[in-house]
Amino acid sequence: MAAQNDLCDAIVIGAGIQGCFTAYHLAKHGKGVILLEQFFLPHSRGSSHGQSRIIRRAYPEDFYTQMMEECYQIWAQLEHEAGTQLHRQTGLLLLGMKENSELKTIQATLSRQGVEHQCLSAEELKQRFPNVRLARGEVGLLDKSGGVLYADRALRALQDAIRCLGGLVCDGEKVTDIKPGRPVTVRSASRTYRAKSLIITAGPWTNRLLRPLGIELPLQTLRISVCYWREKVPGSYGVSRTFPCFLGLGLSAAPHHIYGLPSGEYPGLMKVCYHHGNDADPEARDCPEACSDSQDVGILSRFVRDHLPDLEPQPAVVERCLYTNTPDEHFILDCHPKYDNIVIGAGFSGHGFKLSPVVGKILYELSMKLTPSYDLTPFRMSRFPDLGKAHL
Repeated sequence: MAAQNDLCDAIVIGAGIQGCFTAYHLAKHGKGVILLEQFFLPHSRGSSHGQSRIIRRAYPEDFYTQMMEECYQIWAQLEHEAGTQLHRQTGLLLLGMKENSELKTIQATLSRQGVEHQCLSAEELKQRFPNVRLARGEVGLLDKSGGVLYADRALRALQDAIRCLGGLVCDGEKVTDIKPGRPVTVRSASRTYRAKSLIITAGPWTNRLLRPLGIELPLQTLRISVCYWREKVPGSYGVSRTFPCFLGLGLSAAPHHIYGLPSGEYPGLMKVCYHHGNDADPEARDCPEACSDSQDVGILSRFVRDHLPDLEPQPAVVERCLYTNTPDEHFILDCHPKYDNIVIGAGFSGHGFKLSPVVGKILYELSMKLTPSYDLTPFRMSRFPDLGKAHL
């Protein structure tokens, strides 16, 4: 790898899962890449930390289900290269009312895309998963390919791979200035770097980097309560009992999705979370006055009480995570409208981790001026009429 004052092929800002996979693809293709992270690694300040995420093909949109085909392949490839388990197949159980439109759309998408799935009546659910209690009219849809990704292991595996492939991973380097041009110049508190292209994958800090470059994306940062619930009998909802991940759609008293993963991270605790949160400043995420999320935890407590009777109905552990949402909850994968060698990956809206292998590939392709492997129409920033481009 070249010294810092030399010209490299690409700089990636932000070492969350999207930035790590972008740098991984660049290094895999022999490109000189520098991955800059403002915090010292590992850290829990953004959106990629923690031990687990759900992986699934079940989506209402065909394009995500299609992207997931390659994502599974790349996750398996990384697992093989790292020599450590990064994925466990458990199945994903979607719960909703029989007439729920989103459930019907997901079923139709899985059918069109040839994904193995199974519709479960209330009686079949009761027999298959007796420790799930259903409300009247609720049914299930099982995405058999669903499962758990081991998030923290994946980040470590990618960072190790980037280094082994000749890339630089520089943590504790907060970017203070970006000077567009050919090359683009990036300054941190201690160093200056130059590259042919720049990729910004900075999560909730994205707009702080983009405003001096003349644009502001419609991104909303939310603070999420990541809750763990104690099993009354340890193992009741564990992977050893073949309990699946689940996703609740349009359930009573829950305007947003509720999701859960079988116990495993903490002994005897199951992860059940609300796919929503409150506005947050990423710099003040953990301030005591910023952490009054009792309404969301109350929604979860009622869900656990009513649907998961073998869990204690109050959380044993509550952690914090950040979502960076777009208005339509689809990603932004695009080039800066004025500087085409500055690429942006943002707005992963709490569902981007599983898709990061392909997101990283797309951002690599955009940065190298290659034809993207996928239709990027759903991800172009031009779908938002006002990008705050007053200074362009």
